[in-house]
Amino acid sequence: MALFPARMIFCQQKNQQSRFIIARVKYHGGGDWYNDPSAIPNLLKFIEQNGNLLTASDEQRVELIDQKLFSFPALFLTGHGRITFSEQEAVNLRKYLIHGGFLYADDDYGMDHYFRQEIKKVFPDKELVEIPFDHIIYQQPFYFAKGLPKIHEHDGGPPRGFGIFHQGRMVVYYTYNTNISDGWPDPDVHNNPEAVRLRALQMGVNIFMYALSH
Repeated sequence: MALFPARMIFCQQKNQQSRFIIARVKYHGGGDWYNDPSAIPNLLKFIEQNGNLLTASDEQRVELIDQKLFSFPALFLTGHGRITFSEQEAVNLRKYLIHGGFLYADDDYGMDHYFRQEIKKVFPDKELVEIPFDHIIYQQPFYFAKGLPKIHEHDGGPPRGFGIFHQGRMVVYYTYNTNISDGWPDPDVHNNPEAVRLRALQMGVNIFMYALSH
């Protein structure tokens, strides 16, 4: 179970060969886990430009029962609608997270109920807690004084960020009612204004830089 040493990856300089990879979770249940295929490649390119580390050119895709899960420093999960984790998938994801991994889940319309239900299988003893605006994830390297930017409207109300912590480290970060990753795909996919796309990409950098530095 050899996870990438996150702090070492974060400190890699651009002239070295290690490349940061984000793995998209391929889950079951019927939700479109694969949506917006240009999102992660665009974010990785933006991270390389703004984060002083080399990145892969594309996402990897991984199922939670696959042993290669444990070789990725960070996971991304999104989609519309139903998500289901089997008992073994929940066990594997918990092992991954408590041994140094990180999961970023971004609510797409219809996902919230199912994600909350399934993540409870992973951490039945923990709760998703709202992250305050002064948390470092909203401060470095880009500053968001009021927390998450609003990228896309789903259910009304402000955007909200939640976390699950293990031994003081946030291992799951969940964004609700903003759909940050909606701002990462190519401009003609969702037709978001350029200023909105920029804030979404900046928040994406903050999320994954937090993952690598903690």
